[in-house]
Amino acid sequence: MDDATRDKLEAAAFRRLIKHLDGRKDVQNIDLMNLAGFCRNCLGTWLMEEAVLQGVAMTKDEAKTHVYGMPYETWKADYQK
Repeated sequence: MDDATRDKLEAAAFRRLIKHLDGRKDVQNIDLMNLAGFCRNCLGTWLMEEAVLQGVAMTKDEAKTHVYGMPYETWKADYQK
């Protein structure tokens, strides 16, 4: 498999993970951390770190908004137990 195809597949899998988590707002970040060792916030941090490494300007808040599909504070107020 060439690098471009691998990147395309990995990007699609990431988008699918984000969509899956969006459909499971009942699953709390602490549950994800306990079971998998990462949470939505981790995904946002990783996204921001990769953007910075590739010279793309992205703040932590922008990355979290991408992962949560809304500002983090809104998600927290609406869905965090």
